[in-house]
Amino acid sequence: MAATFELAKRRLSASPRAGDTRTAHAAARGRPASLRRRALRIASLAACIALWQAAVQWRLSLGIVTFANVPAPADVGPALWSLLHSPKLPMHLFASITRVLAGFVAAAFAGVGLGLAIGRYRALEDTLLPPLEVLRPIPAVAWIPLAILMFPSSELSMMFITFIGALFPILLNTVHGAEAVDPRLVATARSLGTRGVALYAEVILPGAAPAIFTGLSIGMGTAWFCLVTAEMIAGQYGIGYFTWESYTLQNYPDIVVGMAVIGLLGMGSSLLVKRIGTALTPWYAPRGGRQ
Repeated sequence: MAATFELAKRRLSASPRAGDTRTAHAAARGRPASLRRRALRIASLAACIALWQAAVQWRLSLGIVTFANVPAPADVGPALWSLLHSPKLPMHLFASITRVLAGFVAAAFAGVGLGLAIGRYRALEDTLLPPLEVLRPIPAVAWIPLAILMFPSSELSMMFITFIGALFPILLNTVHGAEAVDPRLVATARSLGTRGVALYAEVILPGAAPAIFTGLSIGMGTAWFCLVTAEMIAGQYGIGYFTWESYTLQNYPDIVVGMAVIGLLGMGSSLLVKRIGTALTPWYAPRGGRQ
C-alpha cells in the first residue's frame, strides 16, 4: 500500500533522516533505560495506592473532598479477589468486550472514512463537519433516551453509546492527518501516474496513518469510558453494569473494583492499538525527543 508513498518520499528527498542516528544511539542504551522507566512507573502506581490507603485510614478531609466514606485498598483487595473467583466474571468480560469492540470497529470505519473524505475535500468539510461538530460535545449519557428509542434492542443501544464515544476522536484525528499530508508528496505521486482511489490508498492513507492510529488509540479509551453509561441502559452483564449495580447496592469496594477493571482493560486495549499502529507505520518516526 505504501510503495508509492515511499517512492514519492524518496524522490522528494534523497537525504537520510537525521533521526536515524539518534534512533540507533537510543537503541544501544534502550534496555537499561526501559527497565528504569518500568520500575519508576510501578513505583509511582504503588505510591498512589499507599497515599490512597493513608488518606482513607486518617479520614482525610480537604473541605469539599473527604475520604471518610471511600473504600480503602485493603477493602478493595478482597473484593477484587472475590470477583476474580466469581462464575459471573467471564460473562461480564465477554459482554463488555463485545459491546466495546462492536462500537469501536463501527466507529473506526465511519471515522476513518469520513475523516479522509473531509480532510481532502473542502465541500465535504463545509457540509459534513458543522453538524458533526455540533454533535461532538454531547455527552454519551445524553444519548441514552434516543438510543432506546432508535434501536429495537438494548444490546444495540449499548453498542451505539460506545460507538458515539469512539467516533469523534477517530474522526478528528483522521481529518487532521489527511489535511497534514505534504502536498508535495501528493503532487509527486500524481506525477508518477497515481490517481483516484490509488492515490488515497498509497499516499493519503499512509501519510495520515500516524494521526489515524492516535485517534484509534484515544477512541478505544473513550469507548471504555462510555461503557458504564452504555450498560446503565438495560445491561444484565458487563463490567460497567457490575460497577453501577455495586453503587445501587451500596457495595462500595466493588465500585472501585469495577472502575479498576475498566481502567486496566481500556489501558491495555489502547496500548495494543498503539503498538499495532507503530508496527504498521515503520516509515513514521516522531520528531524531537524527551529528556
